This record gives sequence, C-alpha cells and structure tokens, in this order.
Amino acid sequence: METNVKAVELRELWLRYKQDGDETARERLVVAYSPLVKFIAGRMASGLPSHVEESDLISYGLLGLIGAIERYDPGREIKFETFAVARVKGAIIDELRSLDWVPRSVRARAREIERASARLEHELQRAPTDEEIAVALGISVNDFQDSILAIANSSLVALDEMWSLSSGGESLTLMDTISDTEATDPASALGETETRLTLADAIARLPEREKIVVSLYYNEGLTLREIGEVLGVTESRVSQLHTKAVLRLRGRLTDDEGARQAG
Repeated sequence: METNVKAVELRELWLRYKQDGDETARERLVVAYSPLVKFIAGRMASGLPSHVEESDLISYGLLGLIGAIERYDPGREIKFETFAVARVKGAIIDELRSLDWVPRSVRARAREIERASARLEHELQRAPTDEEIAVALGISVNDFQDSILAIANSSLVALDEMWSLSSGGESLTLMDTISDTEATDPASALGETETRLTLADAIARLPEREKIVVSLYYNEGLTLREIGEVLGVTESRVSQLHTKAVLRLRGRLTDDEGARQAG
C-alpha cells in the first residue's frame, strides 16, 4: 500500500513539474530519487582508490540526477530509474575524468591491452590468454599482470563507462546493453540492438571465471568482495578478473564499431 501511495505521489510530482514547471515539485523529485544516487555512488566507490570520497561521488551524481529529471519524458515507455542510471554514472565519470587522477601511462596501457586483445580474438577466434596478450605487447607475463593490477587499482574500469552509438548519437552505458531490454527510441534502437548482440557474443567468449565475475557483478549486483567469497579468492583477484574482462569487452566493441564505420 505504501509503495502504491508513493507511486501516486511521484506521478503527481512529475505532472506538476513537467506540465506546470513547478520548481518545488522538481526539488521533491530530486529528494525522492536521491537514494538511487547514493546506491550508485557506493557501488562505484567500492572499486576506486581510497582517496576518492563517496560523498564527492554523491555530489557529482546529484548533478546527473538533476539533468536526468530535466530531460526525462514521463510519456516514454521507459522507467525513470532506468533512464537516470546512465546519466548519474556518466556525471560521476565525467567529473572524475576532469580531475585527471588516473595516470596517463595507465590509461595508455589499458588502451594497448584493449586493442591487442581485440586483434588476437579476431585472429584466434577465441579469447586470448594472458601469455598471448603479453607477447603481442612485447612484455613479460609478470609485467602484463602488473599492468592489470595498476589499471584495476587506479582506473575507472567498468562496463559503466559511456558508449556512444554512432547510429543514434545518444550515449548509454555498456551495462545498459546487458540489463535494459527496453529500446530508448526508434532512431537508436537498431544501433543499440547491434551493440547488445556484439556484447552478448563477446561475453560468451570470455574465459569462464571472467564470465562468472561479469554475471555476478552486473546481473546479480554482488560486490567484488562478495564475488570473491563465492569463488573462494581474494577481492583483489576478483578486481583483476573484472578488469581483464572489461578490457576484452571494450576492445571487442571498439573493434566492432570501427568495422561498422569502415563498412
């Protein structure tokens, strides 16, 4: 009953804000959906260096929430929470990037691993091993593992990163392509469908443990620590598996996007 009452109240707030421009209604919508921002910020903070304050992430995310409330059309066949998640995460990521706290060398190595992984997967028709990627990069396996650890510890490596669909021009997250089955709009539906299929295929090719980590983290909502308990490994090891999985997936999607544009 309480949930139904809340739903009615939210609908009334949306009507007052969108139809009448009631700023008080807008402020109440921000308050009503602020727990979503706190949840997202908490999830993201768990994978970031300790000097990144969760309270700062919440502040960045609230800006994304306000923007989402201003842009949202209640008449669309999509829940506001689904619409807002990408904007909140995007606002947090944009602010973190503007602070430039990730060393350029780490960013560069991440891109090198993405490209090498995508190239090898295309050639081998399977996910390349750590050894094969290391050889392609001209480094030792130990150096490759150190690079993965550095990326996992200092970079915002997640499927939450923004991905722009060239066919639609609207940004969404890679996570959205896994979990959100509702089309955003007709203009971007085709591109989003292609991205979903490419990502599903790329996930299917992941090594088994990386596939499990991706499924438990993004579909089941488990934290890295909880996944470690399931797999019987440390949280640090899960973080490395997650990082390798995401670099493989981003490399595959970047490679596929380039091929579509070239075609």
